[in-house]
Amino acid sequence: MSPTLSILLDHLSAIARWRLSPFFAENHKYKEPIPQIRLPKDDSPLGKFFEKNEPTPNEAVLIAIAMAPHIHPHFFDDLIREFMPQGGDFAPIGGTRGTNFRGFLPTGETALFLLAAQDQERRINVQQLFEPDYYFNKQKVLWLEEVGHGEPAMSGRIILSPEYVDLFISGKIQRPKFGLNFPADRVETQLDWPDLVLNNQTQQQVQELIGWLNHGKTLMKDNRLGRRLKPGFRALFWGPPGTGKTLTAGLLGKKSDPERDVYKVDLSMVVSKFIGETEKNLSNLFDRAEHKDWILFFDEADALFGKRTGVRDAHDKYANQEVSYLLQRVEHYNGLIILASNFKSNIDDAFLRRFQSIIHFPLPKASERLVIWEKSMPGSLKHNGVNLEALAHKYELTGASILNIVQYASLRSLERGDLILEETDILEGISREFHKEGKIVS
Repeated sequence: MSPTLSILLDHLSAIARWRLSPFFAENHKYKEPIPQIRLPKDDSPLGKFFEKNEPTPNEAVLIAIAMAPHIHPHFFDDLIREFMPQGGDFAPIGGTRGTNFRGFLPTGETALFLLAAQDQERRINVQQLFEPDYYFNKQKVLWLEEVGHGEPAMSGRIILSPEYVDLFISGKIQRPKFGLNFPADRVETQLDWPDLVLNNQTQQQVQELIGWLNHGKTLMKDNRLGRRLKPGFRALFWGPPGTGKTLTAGLLGKKSDPERDVYKVDLSMVVSKFIGETEKNLSNLFDRAEHKDWILFFDEADALFGKRTGVRDAHDKYANQEVSYLLQRVEHYNGLIILASNFKSNIDDAFLRRFQSIIHFPLPKASERLVIWEKSMPGSLKHNGVNLEALAHKYELTGASILNIVQYASLRSLERGDLILEETDILEGISREFHKEGKIVS
């Protein structure tokens, strides 16, 4: 545990005993005010966070309150037991119990009690720490869990972002796990930029995205331009399947400085037939991704970003509401969002107007297909008799199709055991690819 975190928790213990003591005469030992906390400067993630944000004493203690259950699961239970050895709840300190974790979980009321007690002016100041516009909430550091209708907002559990829990404890942020709360998979590739074959115009437009990834934050800090720009960057990749849209998204993460994670959103887990569920799923996704510098990649985006329809029934009404909500979240996301679609015309005009970049990924030309053929040839198999230039000129194939064909022919070669890539196998592979697409080999 870092010195900063250790001192912070010791300070929280002292505050808690000082606040609890007056309610229990026999243990009223803590009469003197608690001195202001003085945190050491260290290179721990928590130390760097404090150095960057220069938190007030209340902010520092609030982080300690949120961190305590993650470090010492029975931190608050043990403190209360000092004053109530026979057990029982102490209502003024708030708190709740979890579904699986049965220990004390701090709520907004816990923060009010420890930081302000019954002082109304101080209680108002503490409540402001949970306001939507406060940097804790805006940067998704910590916030209050929503409560049931009619219940006091401060009775909500204090949620410390899982990423900050990992960062403050282990020194690194654990990547989110794919699931309902984060319906997106990380895009990983062993390829690099020389492996990506695109036409010159597409390459130039992709380079513009790299420029934003590397310098977008500098623009946002400009005292004139920064005030006029909206956060983030939005791009549309459109073109036939297999032309490099997903690979380009993955490589953008590798090319940026520093390197960024790219997450491909599973729209089947986002879109729901139940009213309000799609918005909820989107909210979980964007809330988790906000301020992480992640690249969000929506493949086959038509399912969610498609054109709105005229309102003929309740279903159309709520579908259009989903698009409107998505439009709002996309516009305010401060990272790079990439939508991929086979056809540009399928995307709602409201989104198109907000894209800074619309990039066409056409079918590769013969010269580009030749490069893809050459890069796809296995190094462990002989293929001297294969006329790649003739194949590139004769057959209009995507990069993904060419890779499938080479894989098929290579497996046939390995099954024979001769380690020779035969042109007949390649032609059979081409026939299979055309058949999949409903085409006839000429």
